Amino acid sequence: MIYRSATPEDVPQMFEVRMSVKENILSNTDLVTDELCVEYLTKRGKGWVCAINQHLVGFAIADLLDDNVWALFVRPEFEGIGIGKKLHDAMLNWYFRQGKEKIWLSTSPNTRAERFYRTAGWQAVWTNPNGEITFEMTADGWKKQHP
Repeated sequence: MIYRSATPEDVPQMFEVRMSVKENILSNTDLVTDELCVEYLTKRGKGWVCAINQHLVGFAIADLLDDNVWALFVRPEFEGIGIGKKLHDAMLNWYFRQGKEKIWLSTSPNTRAERFYRTAGWQAVWTNPNGEITFEMTADGWKKQHP
């Protein structure tokens, strides 16, 4: 497995990973374009990928402008072996090194993702009208877990 920074050339395979997931399914694929992904990777924030034999099996993207995790997805057949955690940790280490104080994300309740974020120390702060749970992680909370 190779972990590295994401590039615009990774976007087609990132879509393949995103569309492979069984939970938190993208309801309207027209809302997420190649151009939008490139903007998040090059202007708004940064992304990371995990590749096996040059095929992406997971990716994560942090957005510095809206202070959120824009994406963190792993192909279902590669869940549970630590790929998501490594991508998550690389993303948050970078994010908080940018001088940011807080980051948020939202995810569907009763999913692997919800359990993952709770285990990783994220704090649930509210439930959105669509039923998703919004979580936050502070720089202090991250530093306490990763001194």
